Amino acid sequence: MNAENNGVNTPLIVQNEAEMDTRNAQSPPATVQPIMEALHLRKYFPLRQFKLLGPRDVVHAVEDTTLALYPGHALALVGESGSGKTTMARLLARLYEPTSGTIAFRGEPVRGNSRAAQKAYRRHVQLIFQDPFSSLNPVHNVRYHLKRPLRLHGHARTTAQETEQILALLNRVSLSPAEQFIEKFPHQLSGGQRQRVAIARALAARPEVLLADEPVSMLDVSIRLDILNLLLRLKDEEQLALLFITHDIASARYFAEDTLVMYAGQTVEGGPSEEVIQRPLHPYTQLLISAAPDPDRMGLDGKSTTTLPARGEIPSLIRPPTGCRFHPRCPHAMPVCRERFPGRTDLGGGHWTNCFLYGEGNKQDKGYEEGEQDERVEKGDRKGLHPAPTPPAPIQ
Repeated sequence: MNAENNGVNTPLIVQNEAEMDTRNAQSPPATVQPIMEALHLRKYFPLRQFKLLGPRDVVHAVEDTTLALYPGHALALVGESGSGKTTMARLLARLYEPTSGTIAFRGEPVRGNSRAAQKAYRRHVQLIFQDPFSSLNPVHNVRYHLKRPLRLHGHARTTAQETEQILALLNRVSLSPAEQFIEKFPHQLSGGQRQRVAIARALAARPEVLLADEPVSMLDVSIRLDILNLLLRLKDEEQLALLFITHDIASARYFAEDTLVMYAGQTVEGGPSEEVIQRPLHPYTQLLISAAPDPDRMGLDGKSTTTLPARGEIPSLIRPPTGCRFHPRCPHAMPVCRERFPGRTDLGGGHWTNCFLYGEGNKQDKGYEEGEQDERVEKGDRKGLHPAPTPPAPIQ
């Protein structure tokens, strides 16, 4: 029986805490090299405007973001809508070209914009789009959607090979019996079934990196866990490096070994998922978690027993705030937060944050505004600087 039709309304909760803790504790060994790296990526979108004098305005969508993806591991990219998560995925898929920074695959910088270079790159890196209703062409059936990548990348030479591999792909994503789905059109499938076809289409290229852009946000709650478990199984079986983009902090904890928190185009905290979500340090991460439903904060009347802080709005990315972009909403903002973006402070165990509450970070980190140098910041010397207050306790 297909998972979509089992009639069970499965909530998105962890069924086995011990299993999840074990999965989140499995960090890549030090000897394992990342299969893909994004190094100090920036992406600015120029606005369409008539302007005679001065530089054109741009949208600062991604600002100096660095991440790494490892075989057999999932990295969750978490943040509010408009924080730059989808832009980051499209940069890694090379649907957008970065304004600056480097994308490296297997240790080599990715270069070349020719059709052949793009095709070779997408043989290894595939993107699963958020909306299964628009990512499939309504005038073509499932066979057509799956045979295209097989033919383009040379995995199937004959019709017999093509049919055999399409049926195998459908079975791998739990669309069975596959013979009943191969000739169907998208409008004849449910939302979950369409997303499974989209996942099968991505797998048809036999990629090594899978970029999943909120793959369950458009689906019915009853089948979200099934799709997440499918992606987890494929990640383990194929040793895929997986970027999982989500605004749901519970999904990130369940799905990914590591979590990266993004705000207004800047990364502000990262590390093992269990550490980041159970012990958030950056005020924005604490705000995200405080906004998530929590049964422990609910009274008998179903209303929250805790007064949450004012959340405010994401700032304009055309004229973003200087320094740390979260400082207009941060209850712990200091004068230095308005002047420059904090360097990365390592907190041990792979956990890090970009926040002056926990130190100045690495002076050489490119997270500082370009061209800025503060000669007063020396290792162990904080003279002349605003003293760091006691770090805040996580919001309950």
